Amino acid sequence: MGSDLREETADGPAVRGAEMIIASARLTELCECAALLRRTRARSEEIVDEARALLEEAIDDGDLERVVLLREQLELARAKYAQILDAYMRILQRITEERQEIIEGQLNHGRISGLSGVA
Repeated sequence: MGSDLREETADGPAVRGAEMIIASARLTELCECAALLRRTRARSEEIVDEARALLEEAIDDGDLERVVLLREQLELARAKYAQILDAYMRILQRITEERQEIIEGQLNHGRISGLSGVA
């Protein structure tokens, strides 16, 4: 009998409303993370560019010791940039998926309520 009550309320408007609030909050958090990663990605690009410029300067100066050190630092900066870019792309994909789930939920709710997708 207890399971019957849960089944009846699982499709109720309060539950659907709560699910929408949770989905919206999750989407907001993902967007905030994406904004932070976007700024981090931009700064990481700047660091890679700065490392490249320093390396070119060391090459022009003929400072082999600095060239070796700066090459290593440039490769590390590139690797970190790639990680940040990967994380950024993953979060953008997750945002797209969350938005799609919200839209599908709204459309399914409309069909359950007898509304058309246009409404």
